Amino acid sequence: MHLPRPAQPTPPAPVPFSAAARAAAVLGALAALLLTLVAIPWAPLISFDRTITDALHRSAVAEPGLTRVNRVLTDWVWDPWTMRALIAVAVLWLLWRRQWLLAAWIALTSAVGTQVQQGLKAAVGRERPQWSDPVATAHYAAFPSGHAMTAMVSCGLLLWLLRRYGGRGMLWKVSVVAAAVSVAGVGFTRLYVGVHWPSDVLGGWLLGACWVALAIVVYERVVLSRER
Repeated sequence: MHLPRPAQPTPPAPVPFSAAARAAAVLGALAALLLTLVAIPWAPLISFDRTITDALHRSAVAEPGLTRVNRVLTDWVWDPWTMRALIAVAVLWLLWRRQWLLAAWIALTSAVGTQVQQGLKAAVGRERPQWSDPVATAHYAAFPSGHAMTAMVSCGLLLWLLRRYGGRGMLWKVSVVAAAVSVAGVGFTRLYVGVHWPSDVLGGWLLGACWVALAIVVYERVVLSRER
């Protein structure tokens, strides 16, 4: 008499490589390449940075009214603390909805992103543009731009939350436009007031977008899978 063999457990289906994971891989590779070129430093990149920065500084000196507008935008409207305040509002809203884990994840992603940015600044140690007639000043090293990275992380997380909670139609379109204007605007203002090189801003954008994509991947594939 032959006893039936015990049923073998079915192996779990492989988790598909999501769009967020692909985005994180591409953005991470581009950010690493840019970081390498900045650290070398690569002459064509340095020449490009200098050309753009010199032209914008001449405009900032010649147009004090426009410079004041850019300073208000960069110091108040798109300042990192303004962006973090928006994240804090989103976290409080999630807590009010009893979404404890997601609230903690958003807060953690934002806070750790700031530490990553500061760590890279210290590691790279890139000097900011120097002027005999500066129109603004800034602290810490130049690469990556903290304003650009914070804006990208904050806007990316807020758009992700809006999408998760059913953001569609006109609300979604307006939110995407507002986020795009904020991210692009903060980058331009940092260049116009002469406290960053263009590659600093690009580095902040790439690293911020990569960080958001990684946060989405980890949350959806690791955190949520443990809850199920």
